[in-house]
Amino acid sequence: MKKTTKRVLGGLALAGGAIGAIGALMIRNNGARRKRRGNRNVADIWARPGMEVVFRAELMPGRDASERTFRVQQLLPSGRVVLENFAGEHVEKEFEAAR
Repeated sequence: MKKTTKRVLGGLALAGGAIGAIGALMIRNNGARRKRRGNRNVADIWARPGMEVVFRAELMPGRDASERTFRVQQLLPSGRVVLENFAGEHVEKEFEAAR
């Protein structure tokens, strides 16, 4: 193969790799923008003040569901909740799924 042919093929391979990398970055950044939406839709909120939530049994072993049930006092902007008569902030993963 001639030297110029090798250079042309090498340039094409390099350009193809660059186009593929740029395409992968564009796809990745497009997905990241969707996930970062600041304002959450009202339907996405998993708890509301006054709602009763039940801790998962693994977190409070030996207690009945009625003893693991607490009422939500406040929903924080971070998605955590503050419970009535129970200390601390808690996340959705700590509770059983609503039925």
